[in-house]
Amino acid sequence: QVQFVESGGGLVQAGGSLRLSCVASGSTFSINAMAWYRQAPGKEREWVATINNDGLSNSALSVKDRFTISRGNAKNTVYLQMNSLKPEDTAVYFCRAYTDLYDYWGQGTQVTVSS
Repeated sequence: QVQFVESGGGLVQAGGSLRLSCVASGSTFSINAMAWYRQAPGKEREWVATINNDGLSNSALSVKDRFTISRGNAKNTVYLQMNSLKPEDTAVYFCRAYTDLYDYWGQGTQVTVSS
């Protein structure tokens, strides 16, 4: 079982920055990779970025030049550095962890970007 504590969301002006964090607990030894997803009101949940235990990462085209995903030293923490935020980035952001058995989801943290 893997559980998460997500933090770092909030209200920010367009062009500003936020850093989200997600700290996993439980069976974290089995985590192979972690990711961020987001879901805006009235839209489907979309993938944002993924990073594996070796630090190799990938991100969606919509955020590739603005967001950076990274892992903490303990590998149970994932960050999302969000720069040059736009109103269309407004969404609930969810942490995800991949294991050989299951994938786990965090509870989500709200990011609101004002114009």
